[in-house]
Amino acid sequence: MSPVPAAGLPRIAPKARLQWDEVRKRHVLLYPEGLVALNETGAAILHLCDGSRSVAAVAATLTQRYQTEGLERDVGAFLDGLAAKGLVTYGT
Repeated sequence: MSPVPAAGLPRIAPKARLQWDEVRKRHVLLYPEGLVALNETGAAILHLCDGSRSVAAVAATLTQRYQTEGLERDVGAFLDGLAAKGLVTYGT
C-alpha cells in the first residue's frame, strides 16, 4: 500500500471501534478478528481521525498538544499501518 498524502482524511474503518478497555487500563481498537492495544499517543491520534481532519491537521494538533515538531511522518506511518490492516480508511 502506498502512503496516503497528508491531505487524506483518515477515519476509523466501520468494522473497528475505539474504546477504553477497563481490564487493560488503556484504549484499544476492536475489530472482528481481534484488537490493537494502543498507547496514549496512538489513542490520541485515533481520537482525531473523524474523517474531517487531514493527516497534516492531526499532526498539527498533536504538535501543539505535545509541544514537539516533526510528527507528520510518524502519524502518517501509524495510520498507514492501520490502513494496511483495514482498520483505518481515507476519504478526500
